[in-house]
Amino acid sequence: MVAANGARFHVADCGSADDPLVLFLHGFPEFWWAWRHQLPAVAEAGYRAVAMDLRGYGASDKTPRGYDPFTVSADVSGVIRSLGATDAVVVGHGWGGFVAWSAAVLAPRQVRALAAVSAPHPLQLMRSGQLSSALQVGWYQLPIFPERHLLAQDGIHIERLLRAWSAPGGTFPDAEASRRYRAALQVWPAPHCALEYHRWFVRSRLRTDGRRYSARMRTPVAVPVLQVQGALDGALAPTITTPPDLVSAPLRHELLTTVGHFPHEEAPDQFTALLLDWLSALGDRLGTRRSGDLPG
Repeated sequence: MVAANGARFHVADCGSADDPLVLFLHGFPEFWWAWRHQLPAVAEAGYRAVAMDLRGYGASDKTPRGYDPFTVSADVSGVIRSLGATDAVVVGHGWGGFVAWSAAVLAPRQVRALAAVSAPHPLQLMRSGQLSSALQVGWYQLPIFPERHLLAQDGIHIERLLRAWSAPGGTFPDAEASRRYRAALQVWPAPHCALEYHRWFVRSRLRTDGRRYSARMRTPVAVPVLQVQGALDGALAPTITTPPDLVSAPLRHELLTTVGHFPHEEAPDQFTALLLDWLSALGDRLGTRRSGDLPG
């Protein structure tokens, strides 16, 4: 547990504190365990790999407020500093990717590079035809009922979401993944906290804080970006690419043809190899071991 931004956050930590920090942010409806395949491999490659439970998830504090991008970006910035680092490569999936994009603009001193997995730039996210699960997100705006739905029948709706958003006919989620993710969102008020991210994103569109956020996010991301998407994504249109005016540093886009919304879990070896290749290519920017010391 680490303290940051007025709350406590649970982290899973692999690697040496002397190595460059790579911080992993999970998406909905998961928690840090989503990165179980990547943590040891990234640590073995010469990095300190840390996955945190976002505010409201897993073993992190479930506060009554604070699910807007300004607060959660400060969470990420604070966790990085609480871990003894000045900055980190931030890898975010889904809503964790939304947080990662936000932190790269709102807390730029703490983000050295950004990998966004199944996570378009926030300014693109709600454009017509790009959010395939728009109806789902719209339904989450209702009070009480979505939380009850997530809790009903031992969380079976969570498993159905995981299956609907991943590649058809795939093996994800298996029985263990289903059990873990269903159990994690059964701990009240985790379902409410998880949905508050969705609610802020929609309800803020016509509010001052939403307009202020959109204006800030027009600032180009000034660090290298890796954008990874699955061609069979059931939650997002799979061909979303980031316009060059939103990223002023090197931008690499990868479309994985056999996976859906969860590339790091549906094809963990392929995704991990891609991530390590990108990290290695960043080279001296991260101060890592010589490329010849990296595996593979």
